[in-house]
Amino acid sequence: MDIPFFTADWLNTDSPPTLSDFRGRVLAVEVFQMLCPGCVLHGLPQAQRLAQTFAGSDLAVIGLHSVFEHHAGNSRESLAAFLHEWRIRFPIAIDAPSEGGMPRTMAAWGLQGTPSLVLFDRLGQMRARHFGQVADLALGAEVMALIGEKTGS
Repeated sequence: MDIPFFTADWLNTDSPPTLSDFRGRVLAVEVFQMLCPGCVLHGLPQAQRLAQTFAGSDLAVIGLHSVFEHHAGNSRESLAAFLHEWRIRFPIAIDAPSEGGMPRTMAAWGLQGTPSLVLFDRLGQMRARHFGQVADLALGAEVMALIGEKTGS
């Protein structure tokens, strides 16, 4: 897999995965900041619904905490407490910081901000980048289409 993915740390997992670890499954990555109202009210709950709705053999859901503002309030310890309180159980990567302010993965993936939802197909190709709210029905249809694609293997 040649998609750049830069992490500084992981939460909710014993062994930090790489994007290639998800090959064979559709991957949904919820890119968020814990101090972003849209992330807390829409993005993360939607990611939780995805994880609960689809079989783990078809869809993997992870989070990417990508901080580009309010750095002081977004420590690893604060994030761990936030995930515990909101009962977010899927693996969460902490995006690696950069000199320019935009976190490294967020910049590499060409994201506009948070919340963003990025979908990868079973072969590990980035297939969608959604910024802001996505309707559940539209997202469900998009995920099902990716799950149903033939991989040629």
